[in-house]
Amino acid sequence: MTVKAAGDAGAAGVSPGNADGEWLRVHPASPFVRGWIAIAAIGYFFGRDIFERLIQGGPLIDDRMAGRAPWLLAAGGVILMLAIFGFIMTWYFTRYQVAEGYVRVKTGFLFRQQRQARLDRVQAIDIVQPLLARIFGLAELRFEVADAGESAVRLAFLRMDDARQLRATILARAAGVQADPESPDAAVQEAPEQAVLSVPPSRLVGSLLLSEQSVFVLLGAVGSVLLSVLTGNGGFFLYLIPAALGLAAAYWSSFNKGYNFTAAISPDGIRLRYGLLDTQAQTLPPGRIQALRVFQPPIWRIFGWYRMQVNVAGYGAVGGNGEGGSRTTLLPVGTLADVMTMLSLVLPDPGTPDAARVFTMGINGSNNDGGFVTTPARARLLAPLAWRRNGYVATETALLLRSGRWWRQLVVVPHQRTQSMALHQGPIARRFGVADLVLHTTSGPVVPRLIQADADEARALFQEQAARARAARKRQTSEQWLAQVAAETPAAEPPAPNEFPAPNEPLASRGPLAPREPLAPSQDGPQNG
Repeated sequence: MTVKAAGDAGAAGVSPGNADGEWLRVHPASPFVRGWIAIAAIGYFFGRDIFERLIQGGPLIDDRMAGRAPWLLAAGGVILMLAIFGFIMTWYFTRYQVAEGYVRVKTGFLFRQQRQARLDRVQAIDIVQPLLARIFGLAELRFEVADAGESAVRLAFLRMDDARQLRATILARAAGVQADPESPDAAVQEAPEQAVLSVPPSRLVGSLLLSEQSVFVLLGAVGSVLLSVLTGNGGFFLYLIPAALGLAAAYWSSFNKGYNFTAAISPDGIRLRYGLLDTQAQTLPPGRIQALRVFQPPIWRIFGWYRMQVNVAGYGAVGGNGEGGSRTTLLPVGTLADVMTMLSLVLPDPGTPDAARVFTMGINGSNNDGGFVTTPARARLLAPLAWRRNGYVATETALLLRSGRWWRQLVVVPHQRTQSMALHQGPIARRFGVADLVLHTTSGPVVPRLIQADADEARALFQEQAARARAARKRQTSEQWLAQVAAETPAAEPPAPNEFPAPNEPLASRGPLAPREPLAPSQDGPQNG
């Protein structure tokens, strides 16, 4: 193996003719883009007093510090030079390689570390651009693998074009696409894409204003006004200040991460782009989503809005913070038609000929609409409002779990993603003859749980779902998702316009991809009632 120097072609990314197994370096500006906070802290520590004296019209250097000023400046210069030297060494010892079905990253000059990830275990790939990186045209590449609790590999930073090309290379190899034998060293171009939906900023703002935290703050404001009027003490308004600041911060974070949200479909998978200051581009390969949830708060029902979240292996460890929340959001706010469009991308084979009605009833229906099996009437005292909503239905490819009367949700779990199950039955549930069935997938915001099903039906579903999961995993003959898609395509049928290329098809043959026809919402049953 050869090590490519910074001045060589492709030192800051993937060159069109780089050989498999070649070690490359990230962009030379990477450590400065990441470590600008340290430089700013050094400048603040040594320049704070000088800045304050300039504001007050005093001398540049205090008379008491004049004798020690040269030593302080020298110390500051030494610290700054050490920081810059550390940045340079960090860059010099950071290298990455794509070879032998793995991507490897070496970091550290005092404490060496090498991380690697199998390409056929790639779950999702993100291109992240913080504000400073966008100014310099750089991007960070992150991708998750099935057996990693955190980002398996993070490359920061590459030129934007190089990051896209490296992502295309990794996705192509993870998908099982082979290079053209006539030109094996040809650069892998980014697969074409077709936009399927976008979220208007006005709808995003409206969803934030109609969120639960807005209602709580409004109720708190009304309560403070009443208490102030009744007691004659205006101090109650002070309690609204931290709440208002927290609400403003939450609004800004959600708006910044959800702004300009767009979804597109490509041979690489589902591509999501979003962000105002810090932009992010995700690529979710087909079949890698472990579980999906469609959620509707009560106020959103007025406008028919929904949110979609997913569990993806590797994202669970960061699912609790703001970054993880945005990365596990498949649709921040959308209409029922948008939900059906995304469902058709995540689950291209719904496993039932009446998919539109089944999914629509799963989102908005009640009782046995769409074939759902609900909580028995004898247990309605446990959930007086939701017992007609709580239920399940199984298709050939997925299990659908419905729950909630005011906070409605539909959880979809592909059969092959069911890792384990558990039956829960407390003393009160045992008295009414009901039980909960919990499905275990990868960690994330979606918790698949069948609530208050008939105990006998829950036990039967436990056995049936275990059999369905085993059968679905047997049909999954390869970790390479593109090979699975090609294997499931009948040879006698002509390829559809939106069909993925076969694993042995040259990369150069990739053409435009049309999105599959989305599911149309069923007009039967309640929609927003």
